[in-house]
Amino acid sequence: MLIKTPRRSDCLESEVTPEPVYLNRRRFMQGAAFSTAAIGLPAIAQTDAGIYPGVTAADSPAWLVEKLAQARWGAVGVKGEDITPFTDATQYNNFYEFGPDKGDPARNANKLTTEPWVVTVDGEVGRPGQYSLEDLVSESVLEERIYRLRCVEAWSMVIPWLGVPLADLISRFEPTSDAKFVRFETLSRPEEMAGMRGGFSLIDWPYVEGLRIDEALHPLTLMAVGMYGRVLPNQNGAPLRLVVPWKYGFKSIKSIVRISFVREQPATTWETMAPQEYGFYANVNPNVSHPRWSQARERRLPGSLFSPNVRKTLMFNGYEEEVAGLYAGMDLSKDY
Repeated sequence: MLIKTPRRSDCLESEVTPEPVYLNRRRFMQGAAFSTAAIGLPAIAQTDAGIYPGVTAADSPAWLVEKLAQARWGAVGVKGEDITPFTDATQYNNFYEFGPDKGDPARNANKLTTEPWVVTVDGEVGRPGQYSLEDLVSESVLEERIYRLRCVEAWSMVIPWLGVPLADLISRFEPTSDAKFVRFETLSRPEEMAGMRGGFSLIDWPYVEGLRIDEALHPLTLMAVGMYGRVLPNQNGAPLRLVVPWKYGFKSIKSIVRISFVREQPATTWETMAPQEYGFYANVNPNVSHPRWSQARERRLPGSLFSPNVRKTLMFNGYEEEVAGLYAGMDLSKDY
């Protein structure tokens, strides 16, 4: 569904900056049109907001290429903020299944097999079962959502995702009134995930995250299958990841293989390992510091030693008008 854009998340498409390498728009589009005809695939995703590198035959199965070509661009965005360059968004991230360092996912995730991909849906639902990726998104139009991404480690990005509202998927599963929370589980495949065999093997795999059912149904909550006009790179959670823009990044679980509708709040990975540091809700809150990182300010990528691009952190990552009502009456210094 198309979200009615609120003020703070409203996107004036003329204000969104595309990747710098594509500043010469006309010349690039002419060259892309030629390559498109040559291989029979959409070589770019184009919107008034900008253009992104396109899909190649190696990126995706044909059905997903077609979904990308029919996507609804600029459905939701952020006002007056530059999009993080693709190289930063794909070379600097946390995905501990592939290693603890920021560059490990990009180095190691090429071994991940993402096709075919099956997601198990179970719990308090009327339509449990095994769903292929194509089954999950076939009935929906992909939407571009340009969202802020804020890590609990106090760095941030702005990323154009492609996906479907999670609420659309949930309605198809027909949850019962007993479904109070949604539990998500990441793929566990040590033979393809080097980090699971290393120091972070101390984590009780598989990685688990969860949302309250009303958070999962919120219009901003996205199930992403792409970014920057292309399918998700492996290191960013291919082929299916959650995006919850008002929460710290570890809530946006990657490479999802199970979605469970449950009655009780699920035990999530980081909350279980270090409850004094990581809460279930993990809402971006500049007034509540992590024991190791102040959350009052953040470092927006890209940046450098001499120009770190530091800015104030916004409550709920700038989505306060849209989501604050979910937490009315709660003490967010305790329910962190």
